[in-house]
Formats: sequence, structure tokens, C-alpha cells
Amino acid sequence: MTLWVIKVGTSLLRGTNERSTAEIIDGYSACIAKSKSKGDQVILVTSGAVGLGCLRLGIKKRPDDLASLQAVAAVGQGHLMGLYEKSFSSHGYNVAQVLLTRAELGTRMSYRNASLTFKKLLAMNVIPIVNENDTISAEELRYGDNDTLSALVASAVSADQLILLTDVDRLYSKNPKTNAEAKPITEVHHSTEIESLEKVDKQKGEWGTGGIQTKLSAAKIATASGITVQLADGRDPTQLAELLNGSRGGTVFYPSPKPLGSLKSWLAHAIKPLGIIYLDKGASLAIKERGASLLLVGITKVSGNFSANQPVKILGLEHTEVARGLSSLSSEDLRNALKMNISSEKSQVVVHRDVLVLTGQLKT
Repeated sequence: MTLWVIKVGTSLLRGTNERSTAEIIDGYSACIAKSKSKGDQVILVTSGAVGLGCLRLGIKKRPDDLASLQAVAAVGQGHLMGLYEKSFSSHGYNVAQVLLTRAELGTRMSYRNASLTFKKLLAMNVIPIVNENDTISAEELRYGDNDTLSALVASAVSADQLILLTDVDRLYSKNPKTNAEAKPITEVHHSTEIESLEKVDKQKGEWGTGGIQTKLSAAKIATASGITVQLADGRDPTQLAELLNGSRGGTVFYPSPKPLGSLKSWLAHAIKPLGIIYLDKGASLAIKERGASLLLVGITKVSGNFSANQPVKILGLEHTEVARGLSSLSSEDLRNALKMNISSEKSQVVVHRDVLVLTGQLKT
């Protein structure tokens, strides 16, 4: 049994003169139903609410302001779920709508609850259909793209594979639309390769909020959690059928041999830091090279306002990101403690190693 998370982008769902959105969804649902008949489990992460809302309302260009986006998404989301429900019911499967924002995954308890809900739905043989809650989410609570959301969902449920369906056949060394020297990339084995590829010329689609950069970020998140990621052409549903039958996608990102685990994956990717802790050279090296906890004695400055056990970003020399974690002290207590002359022997643990994850130059 394979647990798949499949992400379908807006550009694939808007439909064409040849195929309607309903027909496109029917093609995907037939592939997923066949996979489930073999015993596999599937979670579908879908974009499209804003695009379908625009289509239903006759709006020719994606709105720019948040209020209009939320209103259009409210129209489109119901239509989108109606199409999925009708299509999957024809194959004998129930679906469940799961709308998420960063707030729903921003605490350890809510992250765990989301994971348990997904697993219960799968146990009930229901297909969870996930979308970012564009209708109510404030700008600061948004993930901004469903590529990132799909990777977080895959991490939360410990999926085996994440499939990112898009409107290109694979990843390229440069933007193939603008550079004739672009070469296809079929395999990516290490996170350092992903980081170098993030420098590729990236473009956003007119109707989407993603692009190659968000897919690379999603691949970085999922592979760090031990999940294989496949970037594949979703314009032809038969491509999905082949992937679910064991074929390889256009580009395969191989999982890390030392995955983070659920807690540290959440720390690294799902939460939004509420403050910043700055380190001296010794503390930075101790965390990065010796696997140490962060002690009060190694802190030089604190910015932001946060309570005890809330997430913080940890910066080393030249203000480069070293790690993220949960501070055992509030920002106020830290500032007061820094005014005192505390010896190394009596220095308090501020971020314990168990709730600290190295992130380097992570940008999620």
C-alpha cells in the first residue's frame, strides 16, 4: 500500500475549448479510483477555487486585492468541490473537504490534530480534498501556494510519495521558455541540488500563485521528511495513471536518508516564527556542529515579542539563519535575563535540542 499526496494546480483545472474543468477532474478521479482499488491511499491537494470563481463570475483577470480574492474563492470553492464530489461518487468514493491556513498547522497540537483527521478519513476510505482557505485567511496566515501546503500535508501524514502535477513536462536547468540552452533534469538527489536550482529563472502563471520556485520549496520540505517527490506533466491524465502504477515522473526528487521526523519537520516548515534570537560565534558553532541546545549565555540580542514555548528564528553571525525552535522563555524574560551577568555554569537552556531544528537559509 502506498500513501500518495497529489497536488493539482489551477492552470490544469481551468479547462480549455477542448476539455472542460469537469472532464479534466473526471480524468484525474478515474486514475485515483483505480489506484485506490489496488489498496493505495490518496490525499488530493487542489488549487482552482479562485480560477473557477473567476470563470463563474465572468472575471477575465485574477483580482489583486485580498477582499476580491476571498469573495471569488468563496464562489469557486463550492463549485470545485461539487465537481470533485460528483466525479468521485461515480466511482463509489466519498470525499471530504479540508480547508487549511497556516493557523491550522501553526501549533503542535493543531498540526497533530490535522494529521489524525487525515488518517481517520483515510481509514474510512474517504478521499480528503485539501485547499488553502482563501475565503477567510488573512494575508499573514496564507501559505501563498498549494505546493507548499501539499508538502506540509505529506509530511504531516508521513506520505510515501508526493506528486506535483503541473503544466510542464519536467524540471529544467534554466527556463526553457526563454533560454534555448535549458537542459532537462530527471533526477535530484540532494537538498543542495535543490538550492542551486532555486536560482533558475522562475515565472508565475497568470492564474496561479506558484511556479518552479514553489515546487522546489515543496520538494525541499517533503524530501527532508523522507518523502519521494515527483514533478510531472498533469495536462494528460494518463500521466497520473502511469505514476500511480509505479512509473517515474518527469523529475524525481529523492528523499533524505536522514529524515527530520514529524516534530522537526513541523518546526522547520509549518510554523511562523514570532521573534528572533541572535547568537554569538560560540553558540552558533555549538548548535551547528556539536548538536547542542541553545543556552542563555550564547545569546546576544532578542527581537520581537513572544511568550514562552512559542516559535523563534535563531540567527548566527552576519544574521544568517541557523535554526528554528521553541523558546522556553518569553521575549520579556530573555531581555531581562540578558541584563544580568550569568556564568556559563548556571546558564539556562533557552531552546532545547529536542525542539530545535537546523534550517540554514530556509525561506518558508
